[in-house]
Amino acid sequence: MAKLKLGVIVGSNRRESINRKLAEALVKLGADAFDANFIQIDDLPMFNQDNEQPAPSVVARFKSEVAGSDALLFVTPEHSRSIPAVLKNAIDWGGRPYGTSVWPGKPAAIIGASPGAISTAVAQSHLRSVLGSFSGLHVVGGEAYIQFKPEMIDGDANVPDETVRGFLKAFVGRFADFATRLAPREKQAAA
Repeated sequence: MAKLKLGVIVGSNRRESINRKLAEALVKLGADAFDANFIQIDDLPMFNQDNEQPAPSVVARFKSEVAGSDALLFVTPEHSRSIPAVLKNAIDWGGRPYGTSVWPGKPAAIIGASPGAISTAVAQSHLRSVLGSFSGLHVVGGEAYIQFKPEMIDGDANVPDETVRGFLKAFVGRFADFATRLAPREKQAAA
């Protein structure tokens, strides 16, 4: 089967985001199954129904990149026990205006990292609720809460610790299997 086009959405706009580092490591670990594209969200204006039509050019670019993805990987921090505003804003733009949502039917996975002991458990729960009920995405089951340590991912997006690397590789593998089962027929025919 041909590689799936993976849209990667990082819910952090920090320059040194640990979630971006995690996303880069996951992309590297999943390179056999996915061709990844990081979809920028920090340039989207705050959602406002008054500005839905015509959509700003950055919104059109964002929606086109999501629509062109076979599967989506959401990598998010936790802000105030929920998802970051920049991520919720992107989700809103992707689903609007009514009838033009780019989300329905796509396979998706959620993961996140934080230095805290419970990591991003609450944010991921909120995100799973929003993505599954509102957007119509097919979110793979399972939980992956990563307690981030500075040495966990090196500067080349490698994961030196075998246990952590094995866990992340298994996460990516489960998602690749799930996404492949839901892949568009033309991708399955290329196998």
